[in-house]
Amino acid sequence: MTLTVDQSIWLQKQTRREFRERMQSGELKACIIPVAATEQHLEHLAMEHDWRSVLLVAERAALQLAPQVVIAPSMNIGISEHHMRHIGTLSALPGGWLSVLFDTIRSMHHAGFNNILVLNGHGGNIAPCLGMWGQFLQRFEINLHFVSYWDLLPKEIAEATLQSKRWPGHAQEFETAFALAAFPENVRQSAMHDQDDKEPLLATAETGAKLIAATVDAVANYLRGMIDGSNVAVIPPFHP
Repeated sequence: MTLTVDQSIWLQKQTRREFRERMQSGELKACIIPVAATEQHLEHLAMEHDWRSVLLVAERAALQLAPQVVIAPSMNIGISEHHMRHIGTLSALPGGWLSVLFDTIRSMHHAGFNNILVLNGHGGNIAPCLGMWGQFLQRFEINLHFVSYWDLLPKEIAEATLQSKRWPGHAQEFETAFALAAFPENVRQSAMHDQDDKEPLLATAETGAKLIAATVDAVANYLRGMIDGSNVAVIPPFHP
């Protein structure tokens, strides 16, 4: 059996032989580890939004670079203590969450990857990761990057497309437009009118499609630079 392109980008879709042979042949050049959250997104968006959106960006970027990129299973619980007053939100404490992320990176490095992109889809994960990233780089000494997908969206495209001129925003125009374009079943239209926060009403599926396309291209280009050596993480020096 030959892997289809859609199967080839997902680590979990492959047998150990298929993955081993691809690594040994040198076909696989980079790995994406998507991290996000499952948490409240106001009254109108499904709680899966963060991990669903980052997984979609990872998938489409990997497909652009197929067969060079594989996606590890996503971490779909994030650091969301600030949302815990809204029941249904799932949250991990920073220490435990970072430990799982470290072990996921360690596993992918052990598999043979020296280009690893931790692609983030949740704001609450940023500060804990940035606080530890220098130590992660020193520990692994590889081309290891952490970036939130919306930070790669070109500013000029975002400002020309979004009426609110701001992104990502929690369940605001950007995220709502993304959902309307990619998974409209996750948007409760009536709740958008009923809730106090009205900014989500600015969102359209057309806006979302433009933002997704630009974001995917930007993530693919970021990965392309990691693979060709033009985008290399700087490892902080060790202090005596």
